[in-house]
Amino acid sequence: MAGTQYQVVQDGAGRPTDTPCAHLDTLPEDVRPGSTEGCEDCLRNGTQWVHLRECLSCGHVGCCDSSPNRHASAHWREAGHPLVRSFEPGEDWAWCYADELVAVPVD
Repeated sequence: MAGTQYQVVQDGAGRPTDTPCAHLDTLPEDVRPGSTEGCEDCLRNGTQWVHLRECLSCGHVGCCDSSPNRHASAHWREAGHPLVRSFEPGEDWAWCYADELVAVPVD
């Protein structure tokens, strides 16, 4: 997703908003997923995941908060990288943990 630009469309409660997310302006140009096989941490530990999220700062692929280990949000807390995108086929959205905002790619 090199160079993808995002625009905030709703808050964490699903209400439409144009609240800015300053973190969207800090994304590196070229980030590659750390894994295409699944949650990096679950694969290493032999545990299961539900849905996958890719960190937009470094490419770490972690499991969502519906998964038992919640590795994507653990990565945010440990690394300080607040933005992830869905790493699920057919889904095209991003989430900012810090601001609790949903963003979508801008054409």
